[in-house]
Amino acid sequence: MTTGQHRAVRRKHAGLKAMAGRLSWGLGDQAVSSLTNFAIGVFVARELGVTAFGLFSLAWVTYGVLINISRGLATDPLMVRFSHVDVDVWRPAVARASATALVVGLLAGAVSVVFGIATGGTFGSAFIGLGVILPALLLQDSWRFGFFAAGEPRKAFLNDVVWGVAMIPTMLLAKLHPTVVTFLLAWGGGAAVAAVYGYAQTRLRPSLIGVKAWLRDHRDLGTRYLVENVSNSSGSQIRMYGLGAIAGVAAVGTVRGGELLLGPFVAVLMGLAFVAVPEAARVVKRDVRKLPRFGLYLGGAQAFAALLWGTALLLVLNDRLGEFVLGDVWHTAKAMIIPATLSVFNASFIGGAATGLRALGAARRSMRCQLIASALYVAGGLIGAALGGAVGSGWGVATATFTAAFVWWSQLHLAVRAHTRTPQETRTP
Repeated sequence: MTTGQHRAVRRKHAGLKAMAGRLSWGLGDQAVSSLTNFAIGVFVARELGVTAFGLFSLAWVTYGVLINISRGLATDPLMVRFSHVDVDVWRPAVARASATALVVGLLAGAVSVVFGIATGGTFGSAFIGLGVILPALLLQDSWRFGFFAAGEPRKAFLNDVVWGVAMIPTMLLAKLHPTVVTFLLAWGGGAAVAAVYGYAQTRLRPSLIGVKAWLRDHRDLGTRYLVENVSNSSGSQIRMYGLGAIAGVAAVGTVRGGELLLGPFVAVLMGLAFVAVPEAARVVKRDVRKLPRFGLYLGGAQAFAALLWGTALLLVLNDRLGEFVLGDVWHTAKAMIIPATLSVFNASFIGGAATGLRALGAARRSMRCQLIASALYVAGGLIGAALGGAVGSGWGVATATFTAAFVWWSQLHLAVRAHTRTPQETRTP
């Protein structure tokens, strides 16, 4: 082997080591985030019971819609266009993106509070609490993605650790008067601490005057990612509300309980896909033909881990341990383990394809895929609910995600083929 070949091998090994390091920190960040969310869900489920936990879950899935609006407009364009750029370019971009997320939080929070006041009762109170905490939740999330774009997932990890630690005293205080609202405020209180810490980490103040320019400059990606993200999270919300209407609020608590058992893994799955986008972008620059292989390795590894997780739940969790973790919710949620595991298995492969499409900036294709996948998800979840309640809804979703995986992968292959045929200067998202 020549000296030049030795140098090329060393550069390749150094590049792989650096990528592994970034992904490891990203995985660590998602592990902290997922364990925090899991702990919150378990704590609240044990304190409130299945019906009140169902109300808490409806607020949670609504937050899922709103954070995806924020990501579509603010941090998804940031990840695509400002990953691994010079710090002088990154700083103003993050300032505008974080401000966009904050504005979304303020506007959505105001709407949520007004809706809660108009609705009244326990249901309305939950949305008042959600509205109060939304600005902190969305701002904290935007800092994390700014760190991912900079190739510094270690800072995102530290920020999520601060959030998790800050929630210990707030949750203990909420336990003194356990209601849906107090637990929502405790959750948001921890996020507020982490959002302030994000400012200390970046020394950046969200640039509110730059929001209009950010939305204008990135409307080609932002609009499509907004539609894609909202269709994804809205599908979950529609399924939950539909399930509540068909089978009752307790069924929502049952499904959410089953999701909690897979929760730590699901959060890692979702988060790792975002962390992997900058790495996939590097693959595109080196050789776009290797992108499907990258996505397959990413999705396949996660799918295998999902099977291990689900198998461990089936073998380890007996009624005594299940009651300890979820309280009364366990008795109905345990039937959700198998369909929920299969759904996550299928979603792992979807994540691999979605990462590739994001790295290509193929927003039209990914939006089309997500619209189809969301329609399948809602249809499967609601038809299953009508046929078999909460468990039937779980099997309907598992079937829907299996079908959707084929849609995502067909579009990734078409996008790669189009990318290799089209001259660089004429490519569009």
